Amino acid sequence: MDLSTEFSGIKIQNPVMPASGPLVGDYEKIKFIDSTGVGAIVTKTISTKAAEVPRPCIYGENNFAMNAELWSEYPPEKWLGEFLPRLREELDKPLIISAGYSKEDMKQLIPKLNEFADAFEISTHYVGKTYETIGEIVKAIRDNTDKPIFMKMSPHIPDPIKFTEVALKNGANGIVAINSLGPTVKIDIQNRKILIGNEKGQVWLSGPAIKPVALAIVKMLRDSFPEITIIGVGGIKSADDVIEFMLAGADAVQLLSSALIFGKDIYERIINDLPKKLEKYGFKSVKDIRNTQLEIPSVKYEPNHPVVDHEKCTLCRICEKVCPYFAITIDTKVHINNEKCFGCGLCESRCPVKAISGVL
Repeated sequence: MDLSTEFSGIKIQNPVMPASGPLVGDYEKIKFIDSTGVGAIVTKTISTKAAEVPRPCIYGENNFAMNAELWSEYPPEKWLGEFLPRLREELDKPLIISAGYSKEDMKQLIPKLNEFADAFEISTHYVGKTYETIGEIVKAIRDNTDKPIFMKMSPHIPDPIKFTEVALKNGANGIVAINSLGPTVKIDIQNRKILIGNEKGQVWLSGPAIKPVALAIVKMLRDSFPEITIIGVGGIKSADDVIEFMLAGADAVQLLSSALIFGKDIYERIINDLPKKLEKYGFKSVKDIRNTQLEIPSVKYEPNHPVVDHEKCTLCRICEKVCPYFAITIDTKVHINNEKCFGCGLCESRCPVKAISGVL
């Protein structure tokens, strides 16, 4: 099975990459991630000074991670003098250097980082929401490199289309969508305190919980910009998620929070599982996914009512408990009152044994 893909002239053996963050924060960590078989490496964000990171800084549950991390805790001199020269010599795959944040930072950093990078990913988390500022940052980068530039979009950007237009106009090649969501807060009820965070008690949210937001923005960008590079990130934890992002319009994907939640071997597991999942869904290659057009059903306003397969049904009563229209009752089997049923689809989506069909 051909897992290879290409974006902005960069060829990779599979579409899975690490996202910028703690697991790619120094030479040893990056070498470990490299050993899992990812298609390319992305570094932790390098800035003009080392970050002072509050501790504790990472919290995880089954569906999300929260972090108070900033950019790299190492100064640029450490990256330039030690990490990047060794990585450039030893890696046999593209190296995408994440850098941030301001126009002035870019003027200092990009000329020094350029010899080590196959491409740049630029975080916009801390530079505000004005498109003029975004444009100035991209222009400052482009003035100092001919390498591909991918601007990482924060979900707080009011207009993703405008953000992308400004980035492209000033020299960017594509977009990484999306960065973590925030600000968010984690409260410890027992001890009456905020558990982790910055001086305001705020953290960033990432992981599977933000996947629907990320998919929507990737799809929005691909519909508006058919030819640009789009790298999807936000909530990927399985080979199915990789396929979903590529069907939405991503050329490749990144993940990191799921490794913090489910284990660092997740990259290898996803890459190994991808050929089987492609075969399951009838794809012949990763490029085949990218060439597939998603169908959007026509919007209609009349309900489809659920159909229950009583042989599959286990009488768990979940459908009855969650129905917001009180249209489902259960005795020895499931009964649907079509006069009450609104055709919302919730029962079908919540049935754990797929015994309900006909609505979605």
